[in-house]
Amino acid sequence: MVFRVNVAFVILALAAGGVTLPVEPAKAQGLFERIFKPSPRYRQRDRQFQRNRKFQKQQAIEEARKVRISGPRYYAYKPDKMINASFSSLAEVDTASNDPSLVPAVVTTPFANASAHLSDFRVRTLVPVAGAVKSHYLAKPEFIWISDGKVNTKAREAMAVLAEAGKYGLSPSDYQVLLPASVPIADGDDPDKRLIEFEIQLSTKILTYVFDAKRGRIDPNRISGYHDFKRKTVDLDTVMSIVASTDGLVSYLESRSPDNVEFSALAVELAKLRSAGNEQRIEIAEGTFLKPGRPNPEVANIVAAIRLRGSEALKTKHGDTLANYEGGDAYSKDLVALVRDFQRESGLKPDGIVGKATIRAMTSDSAAVKIAKVELAMERLRWLPRELGDRHVFINQPAFKVTYMHKGKDPLSMRVVVGKKSNQTNFFMDKLETVEYNPYWGVPRSIIVNEMLPKLYEDPSYLDRLGYEVSTASGRQISSSSVDWFDVGANGAPINVRQRPGRRNALGELKILFPNKHAIYMHDTPAKSLFKKDRRAYSHGCVRLQDPRAMAAAVLDKSTDYIASRIAGGRNDADKVKADISVYVAYFTAWPTPEGTVEYFDDMYARDKYLTRALEKTSMSRNTNG
Repeated sequence: MVFRVNVAFVILALAAGGVTLPVEPAKAQGLFERIFKPSPRYRQRDRQFQRNRKFQKQQAIEEARKVRISGPRYYAYKPDKMINASFSSLAEVDTASNDPSLVPAVVTTPFANASAHLSDFRVRTLVPVAGAVKSHYLAKPEFIWISDGKVNTKAREAMAVLAEAGKYGLSPSDYQVLLPASVPIADGDDPDKRLIEFEIQLSTKILTYVFDAKRGRIDPNRISGYHDFKRKTVDLDTVMSIVASTDGLVSYLESRSPDNVEFSALAVELAKLRSAGNEQRIEIAEGTFLKPGRPNPEVANIVAAIRLRGSEALKTKHGDTLANYEGGDAYSKDLVALVRDFQRESGLKPDGIVGKATIRAMTSDSAAVKIAKVELAMERLRWLPRELGDRHVFINQPAFKVTYMHKGKDPLSMRVVVGKKSNQTNFFMDKLETVEYNPYWGVPRSIIVNEMLPKLYEDPSYLDRLGYEVSTASGRQISSSSVDWFDVGANGAPINVRQRPGRRNALGELKILFPNKHAIYMHDTPAKSLFKKDRRAYSHGCVRLQDPRAMAAAVLDKSTDYIASRIAGGRNDADKVKADISVYVAYFTAWPTPEGTVEYFDDMYARDKYLTRALEKTSMSRNTNG
């Protein structure tokens, strides 16, 4: 440590003591330093102290950097509980007495006579299903599926619906029941045994089918913390009563699946894919990269792929180009125009450059992969309401697209940016509430801890310089440089940070709120260039809109001029969304356009993989004895 002393101060001090120094200030400073010069040993200790202090600070920074706020995680899926349900309580149904002195005599029924065989009969089924079946037959001990000792027409109709469950994306093996005649029976056993067991089995399978058709086979919240749905309830007692009494059983069972145009379009697509058999595919060499005006040996395969994958409208528009192409490597202007239109209808950047994304769209998935994606889409639709609503906003993350639907009006669609794989956007639904203009950006704690703290350790004034507001938990505004950021961390001092409205604000001109525990909303962004990219997973989880003014105008029933006037001047303000508009922050790798054409997308977050595993575990649990 080197002493530097204000010379004027020394002279004044000496003068106060009656000492006069007739020397120049520079000489006085030199004289002072010779008198008070630290020893070499002291200087060495001081340098060591400074090195230790620097090391301790760096070590503290490294330790603090290890503290992070992590996002949700994926779970090892646990299927709904299956039991080997006993129906012995039904075996206690009274039968008629042979004693004529008993008045009134107990009325015998075929069901009552056969029910004695249920004393040791068990069915592997879901807990709620077993309860509803037992409750029904205890209250009404009558056959539903047997008439005159034979399987009746109603039972055969029910079995036909269960056998065709695959057309609605379900697994027929989950609902399979053997006819009594095909069940082996030991010598001397009463044929009624097979009839009563068939009766109970078919009832349990039908209730399982209704359960699955209405709410899905999977509880999405058990897949990962990125899913957020309240699982639907199904009144199985009422279902059992309807099944027993209705004459329109087929239409009733088939109507249990979602009742919306999207589900219908997926069902049509599934049937088409299955009937097509082995679909023709065009292979384009891996690594192909084609720019306008440059020849390439893969041009012929590219044209063939468009002939196979392009829409009829596209092929009609470019009919002359397709008819006149005779092969060859030349990538002419006409072919560039053809590729651009193909890219445009595939939701890609129409630049005429054939790279990975365009090749993926041209070669497409195999029929088997498409079938799997459609089936997963039908399962996910069961988690949502049966009808999505006359007015709703649908954000499909794998498509990087949002569509606003208003019955009777043309859809409004635009590109979006969604969360990075490390900051995935959740899958949930909510209601639109507010459009906020010139918003503040309240920085999430995860961003403060994971991204800002490393900078703040080195430079505590970092946020002050960038124009952020820093405040305590009580709301008292403080400077960034006054905070001990080492004390903040994941669970430390509650410091709030927000960015003021302005051109550099991360939320841009406006945000559209649907308050939820995930702190996800739609908003503008100053980073407009990202919308030009085909894959747009760059946010921390929120949804950035390509045309936020148009979306705000649509949900508020206002003009874009009105929205512009609310933004003008830079004042932070808001409008309530008065209409009842649901918003679905969804994840579908197969999804129909408003015109009904099903499009396919990459499984960007690997959620198809996790859902497939959950379905496999569910199927294994249901079809395993014991």
